[in-house]
Amino acid sequence: MHFPILRGSTALASLLVSIAFAGAADIETLKPGAKAPDFDLPGVDGKNHTLADYADADILAILFTCNHCPSAQGAESRVKKLVADFADESFQLVAISPNDPESIRLNELGYSVYGDTLEDMKKHAKEFGFTFPYLYDGETQEVSKAYGVTATPHIFIFDKKRMLRYVGRVDDSRYGDESTIKSHDARNAIEALLAGKEPPVARTRAHGCSTKWAGKADAVSQYNAEFEKKEVTVETIDTAALKRLRANDTDKLRLINLWATWCGPCVAEMPDLVAIGRQFETRGFDLVTISLDDAAASEKVHTMLKRFHAALPKLTEASVKEEGRTTNNYHWAGDPDALAEIIDPEWPGALPHTLLVAPGGEVIYRHNGEIDADELRRKIVEHLGRFYVPE
Repeated sequence: MHFPILRGSTALASLLVSIAFAGAADIETLKPGAKAPDFDLPGVDGKNHTLADYADADILAILFTCNHCPSAQGAESRVKKLVADFADESFQLVAISPNDPESIRLNELGYSVYGDTLEDMKKHAKEFGFTFPYLYDGETQEVSKAYGVTATPHIFIFDKKRMLRYVGRVDDSRYGDESTIKSHDARNAIEALLAGKEPPVARTRAHGCSTKWAGKADAVSQYNAEFEKKEVTVETIDTAALKRLRANDTDKLRLINLWATWCGPCVAEMPDLVAIGRQFETRGFDLVTISLDDAAASEKVHTMLKRFHAALPKLTEASVKEEGRTTNNYHWAGDPDALAEIIDPEWPGALPHTLLVAPGGEVIYRHNGEIDADELRRKIVEHLGRFYVPE
């Protein structure tokens, strides 16, 4: 079975680049020679930062980036390297997230552990070792509009007088692998300016994910409303079907959750599981829930799943149909020990119990008890990858 969108997809990368340009039609990007617009923005360090805070630096780079975009995440190692390599020079880099978190669909977060809220930015910066200020402009986006940010990443490099001398891409690669870089555009501009020379190129096209302007929040609301209309189904499952699910003879990463309606932690974690199922639908991923309630509780199981709206996301629905199945919610009313021998002999018996099963059936993560949603997303992203890779 072939899932239609896989990690490292050049087609998907090209689509996101085209979307970035299309969405920026009414935004005018600063041109070389323009003055740096002022800002006063909160950072992940709990402080507000202004343009004047960096007046001592001869060269100031303002990088618009974000947590969720695979192109932005792919550039992070190069950005940290720029900061390290010019640490002894009069150079400062400041990163700003331009995105409105309410204007991002869940399935746009398929490459990331975190979303684009300020609280998520704090987690992301800490986890991935940011060595530079990281500021949030998602509330008003006034700074991002003033600079004319079309995509993440998008870098603006200013001289001592805060005149724009280079604007565009960090480099010419959208991948995380530095060996794919052919043109180190931002680095070349910084080196030239520090040497008192003109940058070899003053302007390039930014490539990456489109800036998520607040106007897209209505589209996100519509996306959520359409999902809420989807039917929630549940079926009883037999031993043979259970074995097929566990074998995972697909190219999808499969999350299997054992739960029951009477289990408090099961009920508490279900909203996170449903959100995770939606988040990674574009990556070849599905969430399978298996209730261990008594046979007489089938209607109660269905009712509970409907309350959490554990429906199949669109792409997951397509992949489930390709497998010859019609749902990802199941009810096992048989012997729990028999289920354990099939699903996970290491299961101690307490609920909830969660497995992350790679294609071919290897268990790459198991957890007994209520999940930590960030930890689970981290395991998923570790397997799927958080940026594009060449095909």
